[in-house]
Amino acid sequence: MSTTALNDLSRFPIVQAPMAGGASCPELAGAVCEAGALGFLAGGYKTAGGLYQEIKQVRGLTARPFGVNLFVPQTGRPADPAAVEVYRHQLAGEADWYRTPLGETDDSRDDAYDAKLAILLEDPVPVVSFTFGCPAADVLASFARVRTYTLVTVTSAEEALAAERAGADAVCVQGVEAGGHQGTYRDDPDEDCAPGTGLLALVTQVRESTGLPIVAAGGIMRGAQIAAVLAAGAGAAQLGTAFLPCPESGAHPLHKRALTDPLFTRTALTRAFSGRPARGLVNRFMREHGPYAPAAYPEVHHLTAPLRKAAATAGDDQGMALWAGQGHRLARALPAGRLVEVLAAELDTALSELAHRSTS
Repeated sequence: MSTTALNDLSRFPIVQAPMAGGASCPELAGAVCEAGALGFLAGGYKTAGGLYQEIKQVRGLTARPFGVNLFVPQTGRPADPAAVEVYRHQLAGEADWYRTPLGETDDSRDDAYDAKLAILLEDPVPVVSFTFGCPAADVLASFARVRTYTLVTVTSAEEALAAERAGADAVCVQGVEAGGHQGTYRDDPDEDCAPGTGLLALVTQVRESTGLPIVAAGGIMRGAQIAAVLAAGAGAAQLGTAFLPCPESGAHPLHKRALTDPLFTRTALTRAFSGRPARGLVNRFMREHGPYAPAAYPEVHHLTAPLRKAAATAGDDQGMALWAGQGHRLARALPAGRLVEVLAAELDTALSELAHRSTS
């Protein structure tokens, strides 16, 4: 295992979540790192060459530790081609409306995983995290040999135990409040109606099940919430939605505005855009297609990609995937460095108040 400690990676116990799709760009990761938190690049949906170039850009912006996130290839039961075809027909009206063809669904399912591993082992970065499953033990051992700290996203104590057995350095515990895709190992449509586990309960379950350090993720938007997860046993907090509206974020302007737009009153988990459960702002596309979307990732992701792009080009936030956590209405459009400073100050105030109460 790596000899690096979780809290040696940054000045503050704050991690900027890797948000695939463009939000977690080099500019955002670099600014977060320079402010004393841990910035992340999202390796998902990029080519290996594209990821390599972004890593070079971050290194040009900061000398501080940063991380890269990878999607673990899907090994579960393959998607039902008939269900995907039915969904294709359902989306025909969207294709006509946006005047764009639907995407092809026979693209690779592994997201160039092996090529990205090769890049990260040949030219190591300080931290690598994994989503959608636990990497093989030999992969984690390879990163330990090059002194890269490894994090595995988990959504249950059972997944955390599997990560510990495989040799991960730490786990990112993702509560159901989190925006974007749920990082669960097993994408089971039979569990879509299950309510999911809230972050504080989940952190406690994982803490009492494993000895691994914990990064807590899900709905965190304020320093006082960071203090809460630290009190529950986490070593750091990961925030994604909080960093979306920052000027350095690569998120679409419509996405940034939607976070606090009164028109969007709630979030929900949906398979409508990607075929895998993901939390986003409820809009027309989610309402009309979510109930019928099959469990077919990444096929549905590829199928809807042209629609999402066309909606963004047309300025139509009702056709976009507006990923957001449950705390989205608390978003603040601050520069990333300033947001880190504000969160750190709020955290310090919360911890001081807790200490005062415990002694009074």
